[in-house]
Amino acid sequence: MIQLPGGPVLSVPFFYFALAFSSLLTLWLLYRTFSRLRRARWVEDTPTSLVRSAAQGLVELQGWVEAGGHEPLISPLAGEPCLWYRFTVEEYRRSGKHREWRTVEKGQSDRPFLLRDATGECWIVPRGAEVHPRLRRRWEGNRRWPLSPTSQTRLLGALIGQRYRYTEEWLREGDPLYALGWFESRGGGREAFDTQRVARQIISDWKADYPNLLARFDRDRDGQLDPQEWHQVQAAAASEAQRRSNETALQPVVHSLGKPPHRGLPFVLSDHHEEQLSRKLRRQSAGSLLGMLLAGAAAGWLWLGLLRL
Repeated sequence: MIQLPGGPVLSVPFFYFALAFSSLLTLWLLYRTFSRLRRARWVEDTPTSLVRSAAQGLVELQGWVEAGGHEPLISPLAGEPCLWYRFTVEEYRRSGKHREWRTVEKGQSDRPFLLRDATGECWIVPRGAEVHPRLRRRWEGNRRWPLSPTSQTRLLGALIGQRYRYTEEWLREGDPLYALGWFESRGGGREAFDTQRVARQIISDWKADYPNLLARFDRDRDGQLDPQEWHQVQAAAASEAQRRSNETALQPVVHSLGKPPHRGLPFVLSDHHEEQLSRKLRRQSAGSLLGMLLAGAAAGWLWLGLLRL
């Protein structure tokens, strides 16, 4: 047993568990305090760009959510039509006197959708994004999947004591959208097209079907490609590579915004306005700071007890 200064006597296993937990929680809350504050500064300090004139790289955009020709998604818990969703299913579990909500299912959609502003449109690829939606619903029930027709009835669930809590968030078509992430444009001749590399790949593909290659370029039908015939192969491959380059240049420009390729850069999506999102992030930072002070005080008290042994 371990006597804490001016406090209770704790068993050794529980004491070391509490010490490790409070110390790790303090460090995590310290990280969260500064990460939330840094996110807020990114949101506040990054100038808003228009889709048509946005530079390649880290960009802030504001517009409206659109489906881009896709049918709306249906959220798995509430059946809401949307263009993005995130859900969590928790089960209430009892073990003696210990009771808790434990997550049993969670997930989110990753299908791209459009952000449109007054100058153009940009595909949003939400995989890996930190999303802050306004629309959020939480409720309870007796089924693991509330929309499943094969699930047990509410009465049966109540009789056997099952209890579930559902949380779902979503973005709807037509809602405002704030996006901070990595902007890229493809098509319209923007990418460098290496015609020599493409020509070599074309020749390699033709060699894979060598009988057809001979049928096309073996003029004297001797079963081999002499230097003059091989030169014709290279000229035909170069011509095909140039044709593909011209087709690529004629393709329309497609803009996309997704997770930055460099660690530490933000990827944030929200249907809050910029000022509201900034305030939300700063509140999260302040809450984490308060929690860090409380957890740090508890950890310091436990460390003091350890040092007195």
